[in-house]
Amino acid sequence: MGIFTKDIQSMDDLLVHGLQDIYYAEQQITKALPKMIDKATNRDLTTALKNHLGETNKQIERLDQAFTKLGQTPKGATCPAIDGLIKEADEVAGEISDKEVLDAAIVAAAQAVEHYEIARYGTLIAWAEALGHDDIVRFLNTNLNEEKAADTKLNTVALRKGVNRKAAS
Repeated sequence: MGIFTKDIQSMDDLLVHGLQDIYYAEQQITKALPKMIDKATNRDLTTALKNHLGETNKQIERLDQAFTKLGQTPKGATCPAIDGLIKEADEVAGEISDKEVLDAAIVAAAQAVEHYEIARYGTLIAWAEALGHDDIVRFLNTNLNEEKAADTKLNTVALRKGVNRKAAS
């Protein structure tokens, strides 16, 4: 099902498709984060990534609940955007030998993912609100707030905890 195919007949269909997209994305992120954790050398970065992996699993559970509220079976729809972000992160990480520069690249890759998720959740919230799905809005808002907090933590690691400074020296 493509975003502009005739499979999407209504705003409800569009919401379900968007939920399938983010569901797939969150599942791919749970596969990518352990690799990032293994490559990271900065303790604060590793901690932030581990914490977010736990949050991501809870986000998937909330998405399961959103699907259930809509009478849908939770399932993902391939998301080329998240696949591309993860592929790019893997490729860049494979080209970096300096561990401190690698940490900075991991922060950047993780933030690119967070920004994608923030954009996707914001849209889904607007659609769910327009459709009167207040119960789903609550699940999505919780996920969005966690994504924003993760982005803020990554900023802190990069700037205040010195990842970028160490990579630049």
